[in-house]
Amino acid sequence: MEKPSASRRIASQRLEELKKMAHEARAGILRMTRLADSGHPGGSMSSIDILLTLYEFARIFPERPRDPRRDRVIISHGHVSPAVYMALCHLGFHDCDEAIATFRLAGSSFEGHIERHLPGIEWTTGNLGQGLSAGCGMALAARLLGTDNHVFVAMSDGEQAKGQVGEARRFAVKYGLSNLTVIIDYNHIQISGRVEDVMPVRIKDNFVADGWRVIEIDGHDIDSIHEALVDAVDDNAPTCIIAETVIGKGVSFMEGKAEYHGRALTAEEFDQAMAELGFDADLSRWKELRMAFAERPYREALPPQQPIIVSGGTPRTYEPGTKIDNRSAFGNALVDLARENRAHPDAAPIAVFDCDLASSVKVNGFAKEFPDWFFEAGVSEHNTAAMAGALSSQGVVTFHADFGVFGIDEVYNQLRLNDINATNLKVVVTHCGIDVGQDGRTHHCLDYVGALRNFYGFKVIVPADANQTDRAIRYAATTHGNFVVAMGRGTSPIITHEDGTPFFGNDYEFEYGAFDRLRSGTDASLICMGMTAPHAIAVHDMLKERGVSVAVYHAACPLAIPVDGLREAAKTELVVTYEDHNVRSGLGFEIAGLLAEYDIAARLVRLGVTGYAPSGAAADLYRLQGLDAESVAERIVNELERGGRA
Repeated sequence: MEKPSASRRIASQRLEELKKMAHEARAGILRMTRLADSGHPGGSMSSIDILLTLYEFARIFPERPRDPRRDRVIISHGHVSPAVYMALCHLGFHDCDEAIATFRLAGSSFEGHIERHLPGIEWTTGNLGQGLSAGCGMALAARLLGTDNHVFVAMSDGEQAKGQVGEARRFAVKYGLSNLTVIIDYNHIQISGRVEDVMPVRIKDNFVADGWRVIEIDGHDIDSIHEALVDAVDDNAPTCIIAETVIGKGVSFMEGKAEYHGRALTAEEFDQAMAELGFDADLSRWKELRMAFAERPYREALPPQQPIIVSGGTPRTYEPGTKIDNRSAFGNALVDLARENRAHPDAAPIAVFDCDLASSVKVNGFAKEFPDWFFEAGVSEHNTAAMAGALSSQGVVTFHADFGVFGIDEVYNQLRLNDINATNLKVVVTHCGIDVGQDGRTHHCLDYVGALRNFYGFKVIVPADANQTDRAIRYAATTHGNFVVAMGRGTSPIITHEDGTPFFGNDYEFEYGAFDRLRSGTDASLICMGMTAPHAIAVHDMLKERGVSVAVYHAACPLAIPVDGLREAAKTELVVTYEDHNVRSGLGFEIAGLLAEYDIAARLVRLGVTGYAPSGAAADLYRLQGLDAESVAERIVNELERGGRA
């Protein structure tokens, strides 16, 4: 797949062609942003020489842009989309007129920030600071899959202030990602002014300090850009190319001016700029194309490459009386999966990321047995979440294990971008809810369902015990899509049928949308989730002795409650939801919405965490929140009495 341009110097004829393309692309950038009356022309004009040369150099071809052997080009500063589109168009990937005419138009492929459904775009970006993390993930994928893809990450100077960038720099060096090259458009300007005034960033010093090789060049000299790319690819270490540029390059009144970072030109400015560039300012042709454009259905991001996984292996069944927490069951299942698939040469590798919590989240066994598939990222959750997502999009089964407050709350933005990019990430978060106990309110993750409610592509599983955890992990690993599996910290009893056999063991098969009736009853239905399941059964047993019949249902998939199952539960006319979660946004919130939406008649009582809890033993915190079995049983009796049914 080698390109003719892979020699150290560009042939003089091709160099002149690229210079002409760059000049014409600048006119295109101004036309498209003028027609849309929005966009980022300044940075696009400083980046165009870099991007044209980069796409020319990288092993990616317009006739086969999704070839798995291709290099990956990630544009971290997605707001320079006009330059990206013009570079791709001039190199034959897309039609220039369509890009200019339909830029930022509803239904157009040429969106305001780049989207990966467009050939030539590997990663949907716009949130600054995440591109290098995605680059680390894709560079790591090449290693795990045994391919020779090189990964190029184009970045802005202003985003270097992001802490996530530092996390990614250090990871790349620790794991020797020599197939990773960064090229930075150093135009010294961001929205609010000069980079040096807004927030000084010692770009070269930071990369050098973290162990990167740094090359400094003129970012408007195409020959120098090309030669630097050749040097970077030939090196055996991660390389950063710092390209000195001028914002608004090519138009005198735009050069060096922050106001043109994110503002299209006025009609008068446009006429003046086009005159300087030597082009006609008439936009009639593109205006007609824009007016004639037929709106198309919104295109979702392309699905990531489906990893080949042989099977989920044979589920384990933990017998009643076994003292085991759900996180240990997760760790055991993870090892089983790796053993099963390591034995098959065609199976995808399984990558596991940890953020200095291996023994707590129970991935230490996996790390010991499969060190080449285990990646310790230290206390750097932002980079890890984004990197793991990008890796999962390349055909690697990817797990990120963390505490709930770090793996969900702290990386909300990164998970959102993974969702937009339709990744295939398996997030396993432990230490959720007040079950965490003595660690206190900073570590009680109370929104592990509520936060994920806001995403369109994540599936959430909150298993009841070790057996359901085992099967849920195997299901998530072998099912395409983004999953969060959430669990508490403490040991939980094995859930059983009334005859004492494991409820979720033996032949039980997990399916997303699981809504299991653990106990039958006629007076009320208690719908529990996760760590409250054994307490709910205790409530059933207590009230049975008092002559009160309570059905118990477990909702392992709180964002996918089956309506038929809820109708069945509602036949008792009193539905009580019971969760170790913020009562405002979790299981009870979901049930309330479904009851209203489907006109299901039942009185609803929501029990959950009503405020940040202090440090203390989990049992004491449950009691303080009215979530211990005794308090819940008493509440149900009171509600039945209030309804005239007790």
